[in-house]
This record gives sequence, structure tokens and C-alpha cells, in this order.
Amino acid sequence: MKTIRIGSGAGYGGDRIEPAIDLIQRGNLDYIIFECLAERTISLAQKNKQKDPQLGYNDLFEYRFDKILDAIKDHPVKVITNMGAANPKAAAYKCQSMAQEKGIKNLKIAYVEGDDITDKLSEYMDYQVMETGEPLNHIDGEILSANGYIGIKGIVEALQNQADIVITGRVADPSLALGPLVYEWNWSMDDYDKLGKGTWIGHLLECAGQVTGGYFADPGYKDVPELWNLGFPIIEVDENGDGVVTKLEHTGGIVTEQTVKEQTLYEIQDPTKYFTPDVIADFSHVQVQQIGKDRVKISGATGHAPNGYYKTSVGYHDCYIGEGQISYGGLNALSKAQLAKEILEHRFEMIGLKYEEIRYDMIGMNALYHDDISTQMNQYTPVEVRLRVAARVKNIAQAQMIGNEVEALYTNGPSGGGGAVKNIKDIISIASILVPVNHFHITVHVLEV
Repeated sequence: MKTIRIGSGAGYGGDRIEPAIDLIQRGNLDYIIFECLAERTISLAQKNKQKDPQLGYNDLFEYRFDKILDAIKDHPVKVITNMGAANPKAAAYKCQSMAQEKGIKNLKIAYVEGDDITDKLSEYMDYQVMETGEPLNHIDGEILSANGYIGIKGIVEALQNQADIVITGRVADPSLALGPLVYEWNWSMDDYDKLGKGTWIGHLLECAGQVTGGYFADPGYKDVPELWNLGFPIIEVDENGDGVVTKLEHTGGIVTEQTVKEQTLYEIQDPTKYFTPDVIADFSHVQVQQIGKDRVKISGATGHAPNGYYKTSVGYHDCYIGEGQISYGGLNALSKAQLAKEILEHRFEMIGLKYEEIRYDMIGMNALYHDDISTQMNQYTPVEVRLRVAARVKNIAQAQMIGNEVEALYTNGPSGGGGAVKNIKDIISIASILVPVNHFHITVHVLEV
């Protein structure tokens, strides 16, 4: 039976590029997807676009496509990516100019628009925020963007227009893989069982190296070979939507029933109802079977009609986080760090620091767990401790105070402090609302080289 081979070239916005190029060159792929958007990253991209209308796409877009375009010259593979972020149009034109500079001919580059409804956000200010249950207009902070998780419609249309590269903004992660499957197998948009199967395929691919052993690895418990050479996944998919998860020979990592099961459950709250814009997928009866080394057969996903809404991420300026860190060493390191914490508590009260939340971490002692857990686990006296303090504040002047006070511990005691650093983060947060599908207008444009 004929199969479509889809590879994953990235699992997040800052992922490495070498495994993707290896897939293009040796994977005999039909498609490769690059999933590079998270909830907050598109809002950050919107800020960049506001500063410069020619920006707003993924920060590593040019770096990646410099290598991708070179690779597909000799190994034609269709590329689908959400690296367009807040500005897929600008990304597509940048890709076009890069291809022209490389002397590439007969290349079609499509970009998909319609996920951005920032200019219509005033219509939705009384909509309920999913995370809080309160109206959107209760948000305390400047709203920066609103992008809906659109589905496969634009991707399928782009492929119908013979696009070689499809660049989108905010689409649902699994849609990057579901789109080419619907196009290749001519699946009906109301064949929800097949759409559910394709969504599972996309879900397994979306985080790249996670399903080939990356996030699975736990030395001594779940050992994974050659993580420095981790191979990214390929899924061979037949017309029924069943498939085989695998990876390239001579790469690190593993593909086993267990790695596939773990990735299947990743970010899943209810396996019977995985909501996407294309389908409500049902993973409750899936089957995985090892059929060879690094080859796992998958089947059994189903689906139901979608709910008629697109989850829409509204990005807003939430706060600033001011941070300071300093290290203490020697037999009395912990006592010195504890004294430094006490000093900072008093100093912040003296200077009138106004914060929404503050935390003190003894890195290596209690930074990951609360004191009541950490105290029981730590049965030793550390010879080095790094004190970290961070606080959420509303303005940048307050944020600066935190790092400045930590730095002042150098000369104001306790003794032996070193390696002080300070940092300020401008925090963009996300509120989610549900917007009717018919409020979005999806368009596809094709550039030629």
C-alpha cells in the first residue's frame, strides 16, 4: 500500500536544524513540517512587527531557510511551517528573495493569512477568558495581539495550488501534518475518523525529538543512545490514516511503544476529546505495536465534528520580572545565602518595593520544590549555593531595584559573594477566548521563483 512520508524538522521555535537537513537529504520524504510557535511567541512576534512591518516571523527563519533551500535543491521535499508567526507574508517574500539569490528555479511559495483578528478585538472584549472565567475586558494590561488557531483549510488550498513551501501564522500544531494528508488522500472534511487519525499523526510529529527519545530520556531508568545525535521522527501514513513511526538509521534516539505512548499523552487532558479546529480527536482506543527496530505501528484514533470555534490567543503586557542572582561558596555557603535572603527581605521593605509576587530560591537546594519537600530530600551540607530572587512588578523602575539590591550584596555583606547578575524581563501573557469560525477569513497567496 502506498504511504506518505512526513518528517518533523522542528519541535519548537528555537530547535536545532541539523536533524531536519538530515531528514531532507536521506529521508525520502514527501513532506517536512516545522512547528515553531508557542502560545507566547506569536505575541512577541507581534511586538516585533509593530516595530518593523517587515519583521514578525520566527527569529531563526532566515537561518533555517538558508539551509533548507540548499537541501531541497537536490532533494525535493514540500515544506510546511508556521514560522510565519505574526507575519507570514513578510516571511514568504523573504523566502522568495533568498531562493532567487541561490539561483533556485520553479519554486512556489504560499503563505496563509487570516488567523490575526487583532484589529477586530473590540468586538470580543466581553467574551469569557478560558483560564479565569472573567470577561476579556477585565485584563489588567495592554492588549497586543489576538490570533486564532486556524486549521488545515489554508494549507490544503496552498497544496492544491501546487505550493512547494507553505508558510502559515497561527495554526493548530497537528494541522501542519493533517493538511498534506487530507490533500494527498483526498479525505473528506467530514470524515472525522480519518481526521482524528491524521491529528494523532500531527500530534506525534509536532514536538520532533520528543517522540524519538529526547524528552523520554532518564539516565539509569530510560536510557537513550546518542542523544547528541538525536534523529527526528518520520511517520509513514497510508490512505486509512494508520502509520508507522520511525527515524533514520545511524542517528541517535529510539522509537518504541513507550516513546510513542508518552508523546500521545503529551498535553492531553481528556484523550476522548482532543479539541482542534479541524476535529475533536479521540485517542482513547489507539493501538501501538513494535514491528521492528525503531518502527512502531499506530492505529485506532477516531474523531468527532469540531465545536465551531477557534481557540484564540490574546497576548497582553502583564508585568515585568526583576531578577538578581549571587553565589556563595565554602563550608558556610548555605548560612551565607540564608543571611543574604534575610538582608534582601529587609532592604525591599526599606526601599518600598511594590511587588505582586516574589520568590527566593537556593538553586540546588529548593529552587524546584518547596522547602518542606526539599528539606527532607537534602541530607547534606552544600559547599556552593546560588541565591536567586525574582519578583513580578508593574513598572521597570521597580524591576531594576531587585537586581541592584542583589548586586549591592558584594560589598555590603555577607562575605564571599560572587558572580552576581541582574536581569529584567518584559512579560507577555496569554488569555484564551473562543471565537466562532465564521469570524475568520482565511486567504492563500502564492509567490513564484
